[in-house]
This record gives sequence, C-alpha cells and structure tokens, in this order.
Amino acid sequence: MLLKQFRASLLLCLFFTISTLAFAQQDKTQRVSPPATASGKIGSTQVTINYSSPSVKGRKIFGEKEPYGKVWRTGANEATTITFDKDVTIEGQPLKAGTYALFTIPNQTEWTVIFNKTAEQWGAFKYDQAQDALRVKVKPTTTKELTERLKIDVTPKGKNTGTVTMKWENAQVSFRIKTNDASA
Repeated sequence: MLLKQFRASLLLCLFFTISTLAFAQQDKTQRVSPPATASGKIGSTQVTINYSSPSVKGRKIFGEKEPYGKVWRTGANEATTITFDKDVTIEGQPLKAGTYALFTIPNQTEWTVIFNKTAEQWGAFKYDQAQDALRVKVKPTTTKELTERLKIDVTPKGKNTGTVTMKWENAQVSFRIKTNDASA
C-alpha cells in the first residue's frame, strides 16, 4: 500500500515537472510582443539587434506607459540586445566588439542610449549602471505617422558609417555608428 502511494506521488510529481517545463518552452512568436531582429553590415562590421516588438494599442507610450527619465528596456520581455562583431564608434565614442543590453532613457528633448555589459537580463528590473560600457545622448524627432509596433532598423549610410533607428508611436531616435576598419 505504501509503495503504491509512493509511486502515485512520484508520478504526480513527474507530471507537474514535465508540464512546467513544457509551458516554459512556449513559442516566443506567440507572445503579445513578438520577437524581432534588425541586422545589417556597416562597413565590414555585422550589427545585430534582437528585441521584442510591443504595440501601441491606443495607449500614450512615451511620458506615460514608458515614463520620461526612467531606464527602458527598449522593447518588451527580455532586454533588447545589440551585437557588434568588431569594435565600433557610437556617436563619436568607442565601443568594443561584443553583445550588450540596449537600454534607453526617453525624454522629450533628449534620449540617453545605453550599452550595458549585462546582455542577458529580463527587462530593466536588474539594470545596473555600473555595468554600462557606454552612454550617448541623442535627439528624438516626432513622426507624423504612428508606428504601431516598435521597429528598429540598421541602415548603412556610407563606406563605413550607418545608423540604428528606433521608431515607436510618434517618436524616432537614431544613433550613428562608424566602423573602425579602414578597408570597409
């Protein structure tokens, strides 16, 4: 009798463990804010950005949903990551090759773009300024057309320069990238 109860308890535990693991492996494309990737070559440097793309859904985003002056994960779900396969210069400041969490601090007249060394993290809940590899300031612009889903683009602009542009709601923010390779 005791052996039967033990087996039943063991099977029940096994069932709950398997169920939990199955739900944990949920398809990320089914999320409300689905995953997206922006990538491109600037010079000979590969730039890849992985983010989750939230929707406006009739809400006021900047200044309300995403408060001014607060660190934002620049997307939804996991922190947005940006990867450079070679050293680059961002808005005139050097940044080593690697993968970084891409955070921003939105404001009405100036945004801070943050490249944080702790790439793998959920949102900005454990953001640590001491881990910032680089911070740059950029000016936002207002777009006439609403961008319903967050959209990030990597755009080459010349021989070894380009931009990353983030658009959501009626806000647009870009930062310049320059590659450090003379052969590009």
